[in-house]
Amino acid sequence: MPITNLMQKVLKFEIQSYKKPTSVQDLRKSHVPFSGSPRKHPYDPDKVILVIDPYSTSSLFYEFNTADISYVEELPNLVNMDEEAVVMTRIWVKKKSIAIQGAPFVVADTTINN
Repeated sequence: MPITNLMQKVLKFEIQSYKKPTSVQDLRKSHVPFSGSPRKHPYDPDKVILVIDPYSTSSLFYEFNTADISYVEELPNLVNMDEEAVVMTRIWVKKKSIAIQGAPFVVADTTINN
């Protein structure tokens, strides 16, 4: 199957343009990298959600303020068995920024039924 067929369903997510840092050493001293699939925040345009492993059954995600993101690198896209692709990126977030780490779960009663 041609590679062009695998990439037809890719939806590009535009955060904003970022300049390449002048020094990677300085970036590593002042920022922390996070990799995942970026998503638009459902109601706040000044935030971005980064889904760590979008095809996993237990989706961990981070929520960052866009002002705390200094640089974005494109990573290879992930393609599942149904030939659906998702965009992956590495974002560099300023150290000491406030972010949210979350994991969705199903609410259930944990009592044992006898």
